[in-house]
Amino acid sequence: MIDLKKFSENPEEYKKCLSMRGWDISLTDKIFSLDKERREIISKVEKARNEKKQKSQDFGKTKKAGQDTSSIEIEIKNIDKELSSLEETLIKVQLEFDNVVMAVPNYLLPDVPEGKDSSQNKVVREWGTKPELKFTPKDHVDIGEDLGIIDFKRAGKVTGARFVFMCGAGAKLERALINFMLDTHTKKHGYKELLTPFIVNDQSLMGTGQLPKFKEDLFKLEGFPYYLIPTAEVPVTNFYADEILEVDKLPIKFVAYSACFRSEAGSYGKDTRGMIRQHEFNKVELVKITDQQSSIKEHEELTKNAEAILQLLGLHYRVVALCSGDIGFAAAKCYDIEVWLPSSNCYREISSCSNFLDFQARRAKIRYRDPATGKPVLAHTINGSGLAVGRTVIAILDQYQQQDGSVIVPEALRPYMGTDKITKE
Repeated sequence: MIDLKKFSENPEEYKKCLSMRGWDISLTDKIFSLDKERREIISKVEKARNEKKQKSQDFGKTKKAGQDTSSIEIEIKNIDKELSSLEETLIKVQLEFDNVVMAVPNYLLPDVPEGKDSSQNKVVREWGTKPELKFTPKDHVDIGEDLGIIDFKRAGKVTGARFVFMCGAGAKLERALINFMLDTHTKKHGYKELLTPFIVNDQSLMGTGQLPKFKEDLFKLEGFPYYLIPTAEVPVTNFYADEILEVDKLPIKFVAYSACFRSEAGSYGKDTRGMIRQHEFNKVELVKITDQQSSIKEHEELTKNAEAILQLLGLHYRVVALCSGDIGFAAAKCYDIEVWLPSSNCYREISSCSNFLDFQARRAKIRYRDPATGKPVLAHTINGSGLAVGRTVIAILDQYQQQDGSVIVPEALRPYMGTDKITKE
C-alpha cells in the first residue's frame, strides 16, 4: 500500500509513476475525491457525536431538576437517526477508499528504466557463455520423455493439464536441486531456513499484495477462508506481520522451499508445452526484512545470491532490470534473472528479485524501532526466487544435453545425485 501522506504532499510525483507504469493517472483524482468525502463524513460523525453527548448531559441536568425532558429526548432520537445514517455512509465510503488504495501500485525507484513492455527491459550483466551444441538441441519435454524422467500424459490423467510427474532421476534431480539451493543459501549466504504452511489466510495475501488485485490467480479452498500459496513469499514475509522488530536484528534473511500453486488466469494458450508454466511447481524463495536505509544494498546482494546458484551449476544467464511498464504491481524495482535455453534459442526468466520498500510492510504492519527516536517505523521487504526449481531442471536438461540423449549432471549437484550423468531408465 502506498504512503498516503507522501501521496497527498506530492500527487504529481505519483501521477508520473502511474504514467510510467502505463496506468490511468485519473486514479489519483479518485483517491483525492474519496479521501475528501471520507474526511467530510468523519467530521460530520464527530460533530453529531459531540451534539449527542451535549444533549445527553442536558437531559441528565433537566431530569435531575424535575423538568420536562420530552423535547430533549426527541432531539437525541433525531441525532441518533442522523448518526446512524452517517456511520453507514462512512462504512461504504471507507470501504471504497480502502479498495482503491489497495489496488494501486507501488512507487518506482528513480533508476527504474522507463519503457512500455518487456522489449524495453535493460540488460545489466551476463554470466558465462552460451553452450555450443554441435547438434540440433531438443527441448526439455522431448529430453525428459525420451529419458523416462518426465511424464505429462499420466499427470494429465491423474489431475489435468499443466501438471507433471517427475520420475526416477527426474524426481531425484528436483530433490537434489532443492537441497542444493537450501544448503547454499543457508551455509554460504547466511539465510535462516523456514518450512512454511502451504495454506494461508486472506490477510497474509493482502500483506504481500496478491489480494485484492490478483484474486483470480489464486486457488481458494472451498468452504474455508484459506488459499493455497502462490509462492513462499507470502507466509515468509508475513512471519513478522503486526510485530515491532529491534533494528539490531536487521536485516533478517529467510530462505524457504515450498510448492507453489497458481491458476495462471489470463495465460490461456501461453507456454502450454512442458514445465514453463505449471499450476503447481517447486520453488526456493529468498526474503529479507531490512531497515529503510539498507534495502537498496540488500536487494543487490539478494540478486547476487540467486545468481550464485546458476554460477555454481555452470548455467549461462543474464540479469535484466525491468522497465516501468513491465515491473510488478508491488515492486519498486525488480531484476529478472533469465537463463539461456538452447532449444528455443532464447532466455527465460528463472528468478525475479524485487525491492518493495515499505509497500508490503505497511499492509502487513511490519515495523522496527528507529534507533534515533525509539519510535516504530515501517521496515522494507525484499524477495526473489533462489531459484524456481522446475525451470532450473529445464535449464540443466537444455544446456547439458548430449547428442546421445543423455544429460550431464552439473558438478555441484553430483554429491546430491550420486552420478555424473542421467541416462535412459
